Amino acid sequence: MGAKAQSAIEYLTTYSWAILVMAVILVALYSLGLFNPGTFAGQECLLPAGLSCTNFNLAPNGLLTLNLLQVTQSPINVTAIGCTSNQTTANMQTPYNPPSNQIYMPIGSNYTFTLYCYSGNGIIYTGKPGSLYNGYLIINYTSTTTGFPHIVTGQIIVKVS
Repeated sequence: MGAKAQSAIEYLTTYSWAILVMAVILVALYSLGLFNPGTFAGQECLLPAGLSCTNFNLAPNGLLTLNLLQVTQSPINVTAIGCTSNQTTANMQTPYNPPSNQIYMPIGSNYTFTLYCYSGNGIIYTGKPGSLYNGYLIINYTSTTTGFPHIVTGQIIVKVS
C-alpha cells in the first residue's frame, strides 16, 4: 500500500511541476503581448485607383495625419475629407484654405491633411497607444477638367501611436 501511495505522490509532484512551468511560460508570453492581435496587425490605407496614402499616423486624441497622393487623370480640388468607423458623411471636414476652402492637387502631387477620426456614434475617437482603429476614409473632390464632383471611400486600419 505504501508503494502505491508513494507512486501517486511522485506522479502528482511531477505533473504539478510541469503545469507550473507551462503557467510561467504562458504568463511570460502574455506579458510580451503575444496574445494581443494589435501586436501583429499591419497598418493599411486602401483607396480607389488614382488616390493613395503615402504616410499616415493616428494620435490618441483621434487626430489623423494623412499624406494623400493624387495620380488621377486630371488635377482635382479636394473639397472635403472624413474619417469615420461607419462610412457616413456626417463628420466630413472642409480643408481650411481661404478663400475657396478646397485643396488644389495637380497630377502626381501630394498633400498632408490633418483631420479627426470619429467612432460610430459621432464622437471623436480616442484610443490608447497600440490600439487599432478600423474605419473609412471618405474624400470629396471635383475634377478640374470636367467639373464633376466625386465621392470616394477607402478603408484605413491604423495603430494609435
